[in-house]
Order: sequence, then C-alpha cells, then structure tokens
Amino acid sequence: MRPWLLLPPKLAHDINGYALPLLSYLHGKKTPHWGTFTWRDMTFANPLGIAGGVDKDAEHLSDWWRLGCGFVEVGTVTPQAQTPNPGKIMDRDMKLTAMWNKMGFPSHGADEVFYNLASYAPNFRTPVFVNIGKNRQTPNAHAVKDYLELVDKLRPWADAFVVNISSPNTSGLRELQKKENLGALLKPILDRVSHFEPTPVLVKLSPDMGEEGLAEAVANCQEIGVDGFVLTNTTLSRPQGCQFPQEGGLSGAPLKDLSQRALQIAVQTLGKKRQGMLIVSAGGVLTPEDVFERLQMGADLVQIYSALVFHGPRFFHDVAARRKDVGR
Repeated sequence: MRPWLLLPPKLAHDINGYALPLLSYLHGKKTPHWGTFTWRDMTFANPLGIAGGVDKDAEHLSDWWRLGCGFVEVGTVTPQAQTPNPGKIMDRDMKLTAMWNKMGFPSHGADEVFYNLASYAPNFRTPVFVNIGKNRQTPNAHAVKDYLELVDKLRPWADAFVVNISSPNTSGLRELQKKENLGALLKPILDRVSHFEPTPVLVKLSPDMGEEGLAEAVANCQEIGVDGFVLTNTTLSRPQGCQFPQEGGLSGAPLKDLSQRALQIAVQTLGKKRQGMLIVSAGGVLTPEDVFERLQMGADLVQIYSALVFHGPRFFHDVAARRKDVGR
C-alpha cells in the first residue's frame, strides 16, 4: 500500500518531507553493503543513492542513511533563497510511470543549506554530493559568480560538487552546456576548488542534446578537467500518449532509454582515457534490475528519484535483498 499516491503530487511531496523521519525509523535498517568501493577517499557502502531534487535543502541526511542510501546528492542549491516557478510545478502519470516537474530550483538558499550540512557533519556516514545552480534572475554572463559563491560557502561540507547546467526549468541554463560557454564556467570552479584540499567536480548533463552533442560535451568537460558526470537530467521529450505540458522536465520510465544511451555514449567517449572519472547514472531507474543494468553498462553509481515516488522508501533495501538473491 502506497497511500501517498492517492494524494495530489505536490501535497504528497510536502507531506513526505515531514513523514520521512518516521519512515526512516519504521523502515530503517543498517545500511546495506553491496558493490562497496572507494573513490577519491570516499567509501560508498553501496552504489545506490538519491538524485538531486529529492532533498533540496539537506534536511534529511540522517534519514537517507538509515533507509539504506550509499550516498546522497542534495540540492539543487542556489546562492539566494528562491521560490518555485509560478503555477503547477509537479505531476505524475501512473500508467506511464512518469514524473513531470517545472520547479525551477526552489531553494532555501546557501546559508540554510550550510547550516543543515554543518549540523549533520559530526555524524557523516555516507558521502554527500552538493548539486549547485544559479539563481534564475542571474544572467548566464554572470552565472559563474553564483557557482563560485556556492563553492566558497559549501566546500567545507561537500564531498563533491555537481554543477547543474542542464535543468530545463531555468530559462537559458542549458546554453551553458555549449562548448563556447563550458570553459568560462568550469575552469574558474576547478581553479577555486584546487586552492584548498581538492573537492571533486561533476557536471550534470541533459539527455536532449542528441548523441553527437552529448559526446562533444563529455569530451569538452574531460578536456577541461572535471572529475566526472551525472547522466542525466530530466527530458523535454514526450512519449506518445503523454498529457503533460511541453514545458517542464519529464522523468521516470520515459527517460530510461535516453539516460541509458547517454551512459553508453559517455563510456564510449571517455574510453581508456576515463582514468578514474566518476559516472553517475540517473533517469528511468525504477527496479532493482535497472540498477544492476546501469552498473553493468559502466556506471560507478546510480541515483533514483521516481522509484521513491512509485515504490517508496524501502526501495534501497529491496535492491540490496534482490542483489543478495541474484548472487546466490
């Protein structure tokens, strides 16, 4: 029984935020260890975590650990607090197993996220990635200032940064993925993190660039010197029979093929030059078998969002149990 699916999506989202501590208490167990590995001094008990957008303001880090996350990505965090885009911002389609959102980086802002991360820091049990983005009123020409402000503010508590330049819900943001813009944005960020004990920088890319465009973006990011990728963000494409508006990002089952293809392209593009670059696969991961398939395809880590909506917080332990069964 998944009673939250009987509620309007936005209401269910808000209520689940309050209910998560109870759910983690009722369903929480020892974090399962499977596929354990170490990357850049981070140890992942398992390779399954939550995607950006689930815990935007780092309010539930201990709960995710109890529910079985191998790592957590918080955010997207913006420098200044901002509200969601106006109008309807979230919906779901049970038949398509799809989620639609037009949120647009709603955030409590960097100061509050700093406080939440600092409060959790003494009890860090799982790696924490911090997804960062610009405020919607910041023009692209000045976007790097927003990202640098976030790096400076949140660096003490971030195990890695995820530079979000691919959300379809912030006007013009995806322009930053273009070759002529990538270097101007990413090089100052990489330079800034190198001034301290280096913090890995990942880039989150769109599934909508086409195969050639995605391969070019991966190659360009590799040349600039990033440490890895999150593939992918939500899509603007719509499957047949989809009733969602054209604006806004779609995730869940309709994103699966695009996300898998992006993973294949990244693995092929990096090839033998991958040299420890991290690849995180996200999008259309709805079953334990989906998780295992992404790992077999070359992902180091896998993230979920829609699976939590359609299957609930036991998903992490369900995957671990399935992994144990498969291994017998």
